[in-house]
Amino acid sequence: MVKGRVPGIGQVVNGRILRIELRRSTAPWAGLLVLLVALAFLYGLSGPWWKGSELWTAQWTSAARWERFLLAFLWPLATGAGALQGLRDHRSGMRELLATAPRPAWQRTATVAGASALTLTVAYLLVFLVGAVQVIAGDGYFHLAWLPILAVGVLGLVAGAWLGMGIGRTAPSALTPPVLAVASLLAMVSLTVTMDQGAGGVVPNRIALLSPALPEVNDVFVTVAGRVSLGQAFWLLGVAATGFLLLAAAERRTRLLALLPLALGAAVALPVLPSDPARAFVVDTAAAAPVCSGQVCVTEVNRARLGTLVGPGRDALRLLAKLPGAPGSVRETTGAWPPRTQGSRRAGVVPVDFDEAGFRGDLTGADLTRSLLAGAGTPPCEGEEYESRSRYVRELAARDVAAAWFLGDLRPHLRSSSVRAEVDALARPAWNALRALPAEEQRARVAALRAAALSCDGDLLNVLKGGTR
Repeated sequence: MVKGRVPGIGQVVNGRILRIELRRSTAPWAGLLVLLVALAFLYGLSGPWWKGSELWTAQWTSAARWERFLLAFLWPLATGAGALQGLRDHRSGMRELLATAPRPAWQRTATVAGASALTLTVAYLLVFLVGAVQVIAGDGYFHLAWLPILAVGVLGLVAGAWLGMGIGRTAPSALTPPVLAVASLLAMVSLTVTMDQGAGGVVPNRIALLSPALPEVNDVFVTVAGRVSLGQAFWLLGVAATGFLLLAAAERRTRLLALLPLALGAAVALPVLPSDPARAFVVDTAAAAPVCSGQVCVTEVNRARLGTLVGPGRDALRLLAKLPGAPGSVRETTGAWPPRTQGSRRAGVVPVDFDEAGFRGDLTGADLTRSLLAGAGTPPCEGEEYESRSRYVRELAARDVAAAWFLGDLRPHLRSSSVRAEVDALARPAWNALRALPAEEQRARVAALRAAALSCDGDLLNVLKGGTR
């Protein structure tokens, strides 16, 4: 009988060593720390991840992007924990002994790095799973475009830990983990702010996009461009390879060669990453695709709300037909991109923004019709810079009076507004004055208000009273 190697024995031994590393290394604690910090941040702090349609448990892309936003804080934790793990051989005084062992250094390195990658990957995916379960329960729009965003996030977290391990082994000092964690935090926050500022940032967009963290979600219809995910994947693979090689290196020359994957990753990634911020984050055309019933349309993301909007939408269009150049459709808006740019105001469309109080989920029927008729079927000028609080209050009053003209009565609308009492005090006299005019003059005043609201130009209440803008 020919003797040979027992099949699978190498895998058994490696599996046993991996279990030992999971018990004795910092890997489980790093994974647990990432998991707890992420959940504490998402559930313990009130922020935009819990507001509007962009909340992190509403849609798949939002869940993936908000977790990538958290990498601004999780990546420093991973690099710091990795650096602490990298100090283990130096602290135990076994560095020279291990260098003489017959087992190749890369095998021992692979086990340590694998334990770290496993726990961090599980922690990251568990956080996403918490959000994904709620997305499914809320009947979120299903697609698979979020997978690259999630995958790059996992890769980024693992690459950060491996880089920390390599730096910790190369610079075995007790100061290395805290210094590396703080430096990583400052870099992540700075680059994330730069991405959020777009072209106004001080760091070139390509450099900012090397960060595994993403800016906060400003629009549920915006996703990460495919070339961004591809470029970041190239870069992070280089970071991970450099960290792994630094951890396995025993000589200065080998450590210098370990920097080559980092340089190669940057050389490949930078040409792929867009220099224009507007091309880094793009509108998800599938999510924003219109779903219509006649002249009333919503987006694919909000398909479930079409039934509630159809009746009030048709009523609003019928009433608006009294005006010259009346709009012919009701459509959900998908926002303006890049952020802080003014979206177009189309005269032929009554816009619906489900993030506005006038279109919140519990409004139906007549209340929803009144919201559509506010401002004679025009969007508010909330994106404009008001000269004072007074101008803001006056616009709300004019918008309420315009809706009242179509419906025949002035009713306090959305009482939860902090300025509702001031608005009502202006709206009632304006409504009485408008009703006292001949019918044709009333129609002309409301038409003039609509024209002014479409351009966001002038004082709408003055226009309603027959004055100049």
